[in-house]
Amino acid sequence: MSLDTLPLVGGPSLAQERRIVTAIPGPRSQELLERKAAAVASGVGHTVPIQAVAAGGGVVVDADGNSLIDLGSGIAVTSVGNAHPAVVKAVQEQVAAFTHTCFMISPYDSYVSVAEALNRLTPGDHAKKSALFNSGAEAVENAVKIARKYTKRQAVVAFDHGYHGRTNLTMALTAKNMPYKSGFGPFAAEVYRAPLSYPFRDGLTGPEAAAKAISVIEKQVGAENLAAVIIEPIQGEGGFIVPADGFLNAIVDWCRDNGVVFIADEVQSGFARTGAMFASEHFGIVPDLVTTAKGIAGGLPLAAVTGRAEIMDATHTGGLGGTYGGNPIACAAALASIDAFENEGFVERAREIGVLLKDRLHALQQNDPRIGDVRGHGAMIAVEFVDPPTGAPDAALTSAVAKAAIAEGVIVLTCGTYGNVIRFLPPLSIGDDLLNEGLDVVAAALARS
Repeated sequence: MSLDTLPLVGGPSLAQERRIVTAIPGPRSQELLERKAAAVASGVGHTVPIQAVAAGGGVVVDADGNSLIDLGSGIAVTSVGNAHPAVVKAVQEQVAAFTHTCFMISPYDSYVSVAEALNRLTPGDHAKKSALFNSGAEAVENAVKIARKYTKRQAVVAFDHGYHGRTNLTMALTAKNMPYKSGFGPFAAEVYRAPLSYPFRDGLTGPEAAAKAISVIEKQVGAENLAAVIIEPIQGEGGFIVPADGFLNAIVDWCRDNGVVFIADEVQSGFARTGAMFASEHFGIVPDLVTTAKGIAGGLPLAAVTGRAEIMDATHTGGLGGTYGGNPIACAAALASIDAFENEGFVERAREIGVLLKDRLHALQQNDPRIGDVRGHGAMIAVEFVDPPTGAPDAALTSAVAKAAIAEGVIVLTCGTYGNVIRFLPPLSIGDDLLNEGLDVVAAALARS
């Protein structure tokens, strides 16, 4: 198939099929990768060696005519599907009206409308306010700023296996050294780390794990010095770790008792991804502040901090913002995406995907002891690979399975502190047939590895 015959418009109109025309990467993709090597800083890597030219539904099409099943969603970004028609229409209309004024200079309706939607959708019925930014890391930085201003304290506690970004402060919060932190220090001060509940590896109940974490916090930091505790309700890059029941609740209760701001980092787990609008809902917790990004705007860069009005309002006028924060084009995309999440059944679809994924992966686990754990909620599911005799993490197997699946036209992403987890993050627009085919390819790759 020549490039001239490819459907260069993405969205759900693309044929929903896995199609291998050339080896991956094909010649046109190889050309781009050669240009990338010459022009782009080597620190910017890539997982799938293709030149993407179109995407939609559950597929990504490359310049050589290969159609790959997408089980990554650009790291949980294109949850409503790539080039969702309502998102495309909203963006086109906004671009034709105006592209930028800077909300801090000349405000516009869509920013306020996104804030109103976030205030309504995030957990809890208390009075809330929001501020919009560009990326998840920027949202996390601002959440910490707000918590420090509100509490007049400086220390922040993050958790083992946590990932919060690549800026200086968020690198300090992030637990994983390679590739995120190595050689980039010194990092921001007054950041401390507590042990996470990791049921597959620690064997503790939620309350037991929380008591251990709280003991560390009280001994090493002291509640009187602590501005905020920040945690992903379900870990993302750390391996999709789901804490044991009661862990998050106990941490929230301790924060409330000690005047500490509890920040839920829902950058990867938010917006229907887990079969609830926010992962916090699975645990019955109400955060003081919530950070969001990724799935919020159908692929456009947007992020937010949403929280209790009295906390959000602690910052002086001019203390929050940024030139592009809440860009009108991204806000238009976000409003269309949020409407789709609420009215097109995506929350329910995430639950259906979760059942399908878990059923298939548990069946594989029954016959393959190298699959140590299957975990997650909704369309945020992971498998952890281990060495069966010891239970030690098997990063080599994980990498081999992922590379083999990609070579056969299925995009999968690895993660985990030990590099031994494959995460499944399909677009919520993917069909069951395509999802099952993608899992067939992964299963075959595992069998050969």
